[in-house]
Amino acid sequence: MFNGTLLDFFWTMAIIFFWVIAIMIWFRCFMDLFGRDDLTGVMKGIWIVALIIIPWLGALVYIITRPKVTATDVQNLVRAEAAGQAASQVSTADELAKLADLKEKGVVDDAQYEALKAKLLA
Repeated sequence: MFNGTLLDFFWTMAIIFFWVIAIMIWFRCFMDLFGRDDLTGVMKGIWIVALIIIPWLGALVYIITRPKVTATDVQNLVRAEAAGQAASQVSTADELAKLADLKEKGVVDDAQYEALKAKLLA
């Protein structure tokens, strides 16, 4: 199986670990590059060539020069905040009214209604 010393084994595992991490960073740079809306097609092409020809240096330069917050990141934050506000505006009274409506329509029986009502009021 492995004919070296224990130190050789750990050294090999460390090398494999760092190679896997380096490859993951390289692929993450590609995924980030394709997901960005603030770069033109020409700039994306230049970055792709740089990442392919000089992969590790290209990835390092890309990570250093990438802005911390892009326009896409801001849009995603605004959407998340809007969704959170919309979800928080639903009141317990609204939920109880919906639950009573479901009970009247026969979707929920009495036992389920009481259990869900207790859960809402808790």
